[in-house]
Amino acid sequence: MVGPVKVLFLCTANSCRSQMAEGFARHYGGDVIEPYSAGVQPTHLHPLTVDVMREKGVDISGQRAKGLGEVPTEVDLVVTVCDEAAEACPVFSGAPRTLHWSLPDPAQAKGDPDEVRAAFCKVRDKIEARVRLLIEELRPRPSA
Repeated sequence: MVGPVKVLFLCTANSCRSQMAEGFARHYGGDVIEPYSAGVQPTHLHPLTVDVMREKGVDISGQRAKGLGEVPTEVDLVVTVCDEAAEACPVFSGAPRTLHWSLPDPAQAKGDPDEVRAAFCKVRDKIEARVRLLIEELRPRPSA
């Protein structure tokens, strides 16, 4: 494959998980991945998502929630980051490879502000680890 791999991170609202994945993919794998994110029912970028990503040195404040009509329809890989998106995932042209990461929605976390923030950080850290592994899997290997 020539050039970066077009990867779409898909979730329900495009407010937390897929936004984090897009941010990490852009931050760590800009030479390997051309990342996009969208939601099957987009809402808004959750403010805590921006805050916890900033803690990792990743600025996603310029990102916004998008629907499928706002991202390329031809991608190489679709990563669903929640069960709802996996069930509602549309068929993409070119039959891209798909992965499913079942991650809890931190926007649904209950408790005091510290507990909610901890839920966001826990999901963020899982996404960071998975995105880094994905980048390594997609990185071209030197020929012998």
